[in-house]
Amino acid sequence: MANLKKGSKKLLNAWAFYDWANSVYTLTIASSIFPIFYSALFISEIKNIEAFGMVFKSTALITYVTAFTFLVVTFTSPILSGIADYVGNKKNFMKFFCYVGGAGCIGLYWFSIEPERIHLSLLFYFMGLIGYWGSLVFYNSYLPDIAYPEQQDRISAKGFSLGYFGSVLLLVLNLAMVMKPDWFGFDISISENIRETGTEAQISEALKDAKNSASMEAMRVAFITVGLWWILFSQYTFYILPKGVSKGHRVTKDLVFNGLKELKSVWLQLKQNLRLKRYLVAFFVFSMAVQTIMLVAVYFGEEEIAWGSADAKTTGLIVSILVIQLVAILGAFLTSRASGIFGNIKTLIVVNFIWMGLCFYAYFMETPIQFYIAASLVGLVMGGIQSLARSTYSKFLPATEDTTSYFSFFDVAEKIGIVIGMVIFATIDQITGSMRNAILFLFVFFLIGIVLLFRVPKENK
Repeated sequence: MANLKKGSKKLLNAWAFYDWANSVYTLTIASSIFPIFYSALFISEIKNIEAFGMVFKSTALITYVTAFTFLVVTFTSPILSGIADYVGNKKNFMKFFCYVGGAGCIGLYWFSIEPERIHLSLLFYFMGLIGYWGSLVFYNSYLPDIAYPEQQDRISAKGFSLGYFGSVLLLVLNLAMVMKPDWFGFDISISENIRETGTEAQISEALKDAKNSASMEAMRVAFITVGLWWILFSQYTFYILPKGVSKGHRVTKDLVFNGLKELKSVWLQLKQNLRLKRYLVAFFVFSMAVQTIMLVAVYFGEEEIAWGSADAKTTGLIVSILVIQLVAILGAFLTSRASGIFGNIKTLIVVNFIWMGLCFYAYFMETPIQFYIAASLVGLVMGGIQSLARSTYSKFLPATEDTTSYFSFFDVAEKIGIVIGMVIFATIDQITGSMRNAILFLFVFFLIGIVLLFRVPKENK
């Protein structure tokens, strides 16, 4: 495909379309069906699991694994982005992580908490997570390459909105499979012996067990659909996006650690750019809390809210997830519009105040209706803060062709923040036995983030 001109509609839309492809991972795997599936694997009230020679609280284990994955991404992405920058093939690296992530999603079909399979199961979870976040460093670095500054807020918001819309479409299909498995050919029959000789209560219980088993199988199939969706729809983006600007280098031992050297170079340049430096520090702090909340929200709702019954819990979590995604489309555009009127930093400050209030509110909520209210507010500020944080950083960049290194630095800051946030959250959850204490602690990060955003100068100094 011939390279299109920077700012062209076709190029911008192709870039944004990758959000349509990969956002199904964040919604189905990270935020909805996998957390419900994972929780359903623990039948007893005591949700402990043995792994790596230790006994973990189930939610703490998955949080620790998530934190470890982000730690791996943190160390590998600057090395790979440095190679991509020199060789000029950032698209190939983006493809690699896309395919690893898609394969990991498909592998979740075989996920099990049995001791002999738990480590392989967590490996598939690891692959999906590292594939998603690993591809984002290259995806984000395309933004200043394909869009002019005045286009970046709009196309960034469009990408997130496409992602929310596409992921909701697939989620609706997946949820229909889970809620009505017999409609999609999953077996919900019971044995003839129970049907003929069992009491009404026994037959009812057998039917319930059969449906639950079919629903679990439907969830496993849903993981496969996510992997296929991600891989197939990304092909349009890969076809249109340019390969990258080659600098005439081949991959050698000297280039392997070039990314780390470039991060050091970016850090030295940040000392000369006070606005970008202070914004990045503020982003590091508030993103730590935002990403942690989004990664644990469904686990929190599953464990801490009094749903009344297992069926009500599943339905309630599904409704909450859909509310978040649909409201997030509106939130991304409202935030983009607000930033155009009031400025990016002022808008981010207001959004962080809302997040801070949500942490305080979440500590006290117990009923489903309270959780629905929280879900609505989370949706309103979730897409907005992600989209605006990315485009604000892009706007503050100095004039340079080395966008990959700058966005690698941005992603490293985000990942280190996530690792710290997730480890703190998991540790508080593991020690106290309650996710409420952990979610309240994140209040502090938003407060510090607001203070730091106030210190970002209006103009570069």
